[in-house]
Amino acid sequence: MTESDADAIARFVREAGIPIVEGPVAEATVLPGIAVRDGGLIVDRARLRYPGDLLHEAGHLAVMTPAARARASGSVPGSAGAEMAAIAWSYAACVKIGLDPRVVFHEHGYRGGSAALLAAFASGATIGVPLLRWIGLAGDDFPAMLRWTNATGNEP
Repeated sequence: MTESDADAIARFVREAGIPIVEGPVAEATVLPGIAVRDGGLIVDRARLRYPGDLLHEAGHLAVMTPAARARASGSVPGSAGAEMAAIAWSYAACVKIGLDPRVVFHEHGYRGGSAALLAAFASGATIGVPLLRWIGLAGDDFPAMLRWTNATGNEP
């Protein structure tokens, strides 16, 4: 983890409208050092292994309806569609921040599928993008985004 990547990601996530604060995360979580509480992220830098994981978890919150996002705590429930939308959101966020997509799609993530995701996005694939369009986040020029959080009642 490089401090500059984590700082850039945290700043971007906050600017996108998703609260992110630093503090201890003692409980076991899906991604080490990251907890979802009350619609935002708690980050324990001492336990955070991969800064890109912050973007992925933020992506899950970003694609939720506003009501669901406000209630989100603990494990973030979601459908396969929500997972694909969060993956696309994470890729678009990397591009916007100016980070190498390997920061999010690191070799220890995505159950061994990171290389396939990187190759797909590099080739122009639109994994999850139709869902981002459905919820009003993306238009026709992905990875550019129209907005960064779902303001609709539509769920991916």
